[in-house]
Amino acid sequence: MLVDGCVMIDWSQIEELRTEMDDAFDEVVALFLEETDEIMDRVRAARAVPYADGLALASDLHALKGAALNLGLTEFAASCGAGEELAQSGAAGAVNLQGIIDTYTVSKTEFLAVLSRHAA
Repeated sequence: MLVDGCVMIDWSQIEELRTEMDDAFDEVVALFLEETDEIMDRVRAARAVPYADGLALASDLHALKGAALNLGLTEFAASCGAGEELAQSGAAGAVNLQGIIDTYTVSKTEFLAVLSRHAA
């Protein structure tokens, strides 16, 4: 069982996913990280060259939010949701991209650290 005091991550969601996926859990995590890192590369690049279309940013943030919710990354999902709402309302320039990047970095680091400890 995965247990951790970090409120950024809903470990019960991860435990449920692990139970449902059984042997495919590691593959699901790898796919999540691959797809999320790809989108996060676009978000990072948008700090220097903003998205040409706020709806494209909203779409990327929506995808990130959904993936994050599936893996229990609650704080990251909330950051993406807030940014998605701003981008959809025409305020893409007000989206805190650095905050989203920072939250992802911390969440991913914590997530992988705990998974590593429990895999050993």
